[in-house]
Amino acid sequence: MDFDQIIDRRGTHSMKWDMMEQVYGVPADDGIAMWVADMDFHPPECVTQAVRAMADHGIYGYHGDDAAYRQAIGWWMSERHGWQVRPDWIFTTHGLVNGTGLCIDAFTAPGDGVVLFTPVYHAFARVIRAAGRRVIECPLVNRDGRYEMDFDAWDDLAHGARMVILCSPHNPGGRVWTRDELQGVADFARRHDLILVSDEIHHDLVFPGAQHMVMDLVDESIRDRLVMMTSSTKTFNIAGAHVGNVIIPDESLRARFAGRMGALGISPNSFGVAMATAAYSPEGAEWVDALMVYLDGNRRLFDAAVNAIPGLSSMPLEATYLAWVDFAGTGMMARDFTTRVEQDARIAVNHGPSFGLGGETFLRFNIATPRARIEEAVTRLQQAFGDLQ
Repeated sequence: MDFDQIIDRRGTHSMKWDMMEQVYGVPADDGIAMWVADMDFHPPECVTQAVRAMADHGIYGYHGDDAAYRQAIGWWMSERHGWQVRPDWIFTTHGLVNGTGLCIDAFTAPGDGVVLFTPVYHAFARVIRAAGRRVIECPLVNRDGRYEMDFDAWDDLAHGARMVILCSPHNPGGRVWTRDELQGVADFARRHDLILVSDEIHHDLVFPGAQHMVMDLVDESIRDRLVMMTSSTKTFNIAGAHVGNVIIPDESLRARFAGRMGALGISPNSFGVAMATAAYSPEGAEWVDALMVYLDGNRRLFDAAVNAIPGLSSMPLEATYLAWVDFAGTGMMARDFTTRVEQDARIAVNHGPSFGLGGETFLRFNIATPRARIEEAVTRLQQAFGDLQ
């Protein structure tokens, strides 16, 4: 588990590294890619061995008998989250953006509203609009650099909604929602008769001092409207496997979801199933524990350096490896501070406005990279904003 190893991903069809010049104008030769949410680390060796075993076998036919895969998911959720998941609750999708799209297709109709607590993961809004549904933005409250929920204000915004999508832990703010906050979301969904989709893809990436709680454990009375989404891909850096878990405790909702899966001919990728099965294991757990220690060091280094630059503020991360940096204190227009980051510091980052209301003065930085790159990135930022110091 050498997280300090520099792995050159250029020329490997990596979206994160090979597309940053085309998308952001950041030079490929010496730019630093801190946008796409995957890590610059090798996955656990058990995952690599699983792929190698498939390659050694040499036949890549249709996959069948996924009992071991379902058992591995159940073991992981029980051991790591105290959540008992039955095998028949689990659907396998091509990642959780696909899972989100399937939920929208199965549980809403064209023209329906879908509530997002913004700013939030940008793919949600993209998929909602592409499906002919309406995005209803319920803005989070930024109170002293920490996002909080405001249900009183949101109740007036939810008219015409059929679904709410929760990001838990939150991307891009890094919040781990409390039990009371999650209960508030459950009550909000019940009050407005909404299907509640809880995207918990970052639930394994939680820092010391915070404790993630599975939505299904908050209030069992909402199971008749609850869809859980989890995945091994963020946890173990295997996003290219395009495998995700849509977990539905309620029989009626499962039947509706299964109907759409069948109608669209969705079936799992055998490589993704093998990788997830291998990852959800004691060896995988050991790797994640080591990863979080390393990311905690990156988080502390990045935050200390960024917060020392006048006008910049990095929102304290409780989970994820995605730092959310506010440039409001610089007094600059978004195009000006973004230009300094991308052209002067030569760092490719996600633009805050793409995450919805509340993201206007922010940029998102991926800190899941070797520490030497973090050190180089913050040095460049300090130089790019040197006139403010």
